[in-house]
Amino acid sequence: MNTIKTLCFVIAALSSYAALGYRLFQVRRGWRDSAYRTLLVTLLLQCLTFTMGAVAMGSDRFLGVGNLAILVMHLSAVAFCVSAQIILLRWATGAEESGRKARYWLITGIALNALLTALFLIADGPGRPAEDFNTGSGQPLVLTYLLVFMVSQAVPCVTILRQCGPYARMASKTSLRQALRLLSVAAVILFLYCLARVVNVVTAACGLDIGAWTLAASVFSALGIVTLSLALTISSWGPSATKLLEWARGYRSYRALYPLWRDLYESSPDIVLEPPGAAAVSDLNYRLHRRVIEIRDGWRELRPYIDRTTNGDGGAGPRGSEEARQAFAEAAQIRQALHAKRTGTIPDDNADTGDFGDRDTDNFTAEVVWLTKVASAYRRLGKAR
Repeated sequence: MNTIKTLCFVIAALSSYAALGYRLFQVRRGWRDSAYRTLLVTLLLQCLTFTMGAVAMGSDRFLGVGNLAILVMHLSAVAFCVSAQIILLRWATGAEESGRKARYWLITGIALNALLTALFLIADGPGRPAEDFNTGSGQPLVLTYLLVFMVSQAVPCVTILRQCGPYARMASKTSLRQALRLLSVAAVILFLYCLARVVNVVTAACGLDIGAWTLAASVFSALGIVTLSLALTISSWGPSATKLLEWARGYRSYRALYPLWRDLYESSPDIVLEPPGAAAVSDLNYRLHRRVIEIRDGWRELRPYIDRTTNGDGGAGPRGSEEARQAFAEAAQIRQALHAKRTGTIPDDNADTGDFGDRDTDNFTAEVVWLTKVASAYRRLGKAR
């Protein structure tokens, strides 16, 4: 169990250091912003908290004092929660209101840390086994210390969760909305950590052994801190990640359209504006637009060979959605029309005056999605033969 707990502390610490390092790269352009400075302080406290957690798992003494790493971890965790609450205030409220509420949280944090330090010393924290600060061991002062600490962690989780929803709806920037939503997820996970820790302490005080379930608190802590690290940095890397995902989706669509485009190009080479074979990586948006236009033009070239008396063999089966059946039907029509063109067979009732049915060809994104489904059905029909 200690190995898993140590691993969770290490994961949380590494994610904290990664977030801090990422934000430090922006120090030149962000140092004058008070919210940025508060964010750096928050990440430093986050790093200190979980570094001390890892140290405490490795040794009972720190700087020669028993359980000092545990005390420093708890004190920095309180300061970290206060700092995270101040960041949220600076993100979502005006300067005057955030300043007033920030002072309240600072005073509360100082008072809580003073109380925890006093309880630690009165309970003879340096002389106790480290396990006492994990389970409480039924000692009233240690139990009080642990419950005060857990309340100090749970209350900010609740306040952050309550504030993130309204603030996210008011935020004008997409990256800020994403950060607030992710912050609310982190708050939920960390509240579950607090709840699991309280269960561990209470069950131990009552003499109950819940076995491996005691690890739930460590797992929730690691997951919550990783999510929080992402939330505190997403405003800077989020837009780049969104662009990368859009590029990946576009490239996937570009590749998926290839079998349909290839057969239409072989049937009607004049639909291609430029010689095929050029790389799509550097100018994907242009290439994807060209591929859609060329498929559309090749489809029009087939209109005289499309038999209007048949909808083709959809092949989607009774479980397929209406849109899937339609995609398979149109893919089957294209395959039949290509064969008819190769053999020179023009149906008596063809679709020479038709186009793309009721599809909205002015909506490029929707058209790419639809053509991708048709191309997928076309490829599957080819494999079935």
